[in-house]
Amino acid sequence: MISIRNRRCPENADRGHRDEERLRLGPHRMSVRQEAVVPKSKVRKKTVYTPPPPKTARRKVSAPWVGPAIVVSLVLGLAWIAVYYVTEGAIPGMSTLGSWNLVIGFVFIIGGVALSTRWR
Repeated sequence: MISIRNRRCPENADRGHRDEERLRLGPHRMSVRQEAVVPKSKVRKKTVYTPPPPKTARRKVSAPWVGPAIVVSLVLGLAWIAVYYVTEGAIPGMSTLGSWNLVIGFVFIIGGVALSTRWR
């Protein structure tokens, strides 16, 4: 089997030499005798950044009323909506509110979700 990789075409015979020259001299094709002029770096005026001291490993604890308030709010909102649907608004106080019963139930549920963001 003949390897195509090892064969050289006459048109590209000089290509390997040019690639070696480009790698050796870099992309600017400077002559070997010419030196690049590099500006001197400036002295740093700012002080070196020092990170703040580590914080204490004290755990944040929520108030003791937050957990029960979340549960009560979520259950009360769910119960309000369930009672409204099961009784079909037949309870005297709920019948005057009409569809606002859904708003009241969802306000309790949203309040429970908002309180849950305070839970630690």
